[in-house]
Amino acid sequence: MSTQTDPFEKNPENTYVLDSESAAEMARLLDQGRLVTETMGGFFPEDFDLSNIHDVLDIACGPGEWVHGVAHTYPHINVTGIDISNRMIDYANAHAQVRHLHNTHFEVRDALKLQDFAEESFDFINARTLVCFMQPAAWPRLVQQCMRLLRPGGYIRLTEAEWGICNKFAFEDYAGKINMALRKANMSLSPTGLHMGITAMLARYLKDAGCQDIQRAAYVIDYSAGEKAHGGYMQDLKIGFKQIQPFLAQVGVVPSLEAAEDLYQQVLADMEDPDFCSISYLLSVWGAKPAA
Repeated sequence: MSTQTDPFEKNPENTYVLDSESAAEMARLLDQGRLVTETMGGFFPEDFDLSNIHDVLDIACGPGEWVHGVAHTYPHINVTGIDISNRMIDYANAHAQVRHLHNTHFEVRDALKLQDFAEESFDFINARTLVCFMQPAAWPRLVQQCMRLLRPGGYIRLTEAEWGICNKFAFEDYAGKINMALRKANMSLSPTGLHMGITAMLARYLKDAGCQDIQRAAYVIDYSAGEKAHGGYMQDLKIGFKQIQPFLAQVGVVPSLEAAEDLYQQVLADMEDPDFCSISYLLSVWGAKPAA
């Protein structure tokens, strides 16, 4: 008797710490992508010269928020998005078709398996918030693969976050447990697990791969009570904090799912407190492949 494979069953090679095939995570990533793009002031670095940008790759594109936005805003640019999640790519393709974004292309693909792309295929490669599935040893390999795919003079841009600085105990405790869980799962660059550690390494990865003209831009996200960003980022964190509970229990930073839920409820109370103050920051680092 034949069995039918669930198209949204998680790929065993998928190391993302949340369920990338869940509808809740897709909705969260769509909203998060818009928030991050707004925080960064647009799809590309400020005053970035797009005159030689014709083919763009977005790594771990999720449901395609960045790809769709670039394709719509810059119709002369061809944009490819890759993600390991079937559900994400199915949505990204459907959305592009409905909006008649004919300059987009999406593929289900592991971020670390780019060898099927032809050498020097892209002018710009974008990679945002990969830390939740990347092990430290994978970062240099990824950047080296990106260098192979870039045309001379093309750019790689890496954007990652550090987060969880807060005046409330339960919120900081929960954020700290997530950071420690990533450390225990070998997905943190921090030697202590007190933070994620990735932002300090981004420029080094580009430099070691041979990038030139390395530049940085930092963006502060203040989602304290009463601030403009509070509602959007709190909704993102509420969903993300809930979904990450199985991962926290699996690696042992909480004794059980019940303990994780108890702490989560305290975090929700913290975030609703009119005294709640918290910031995160994004660091974006980009560099160019040397011209021929």
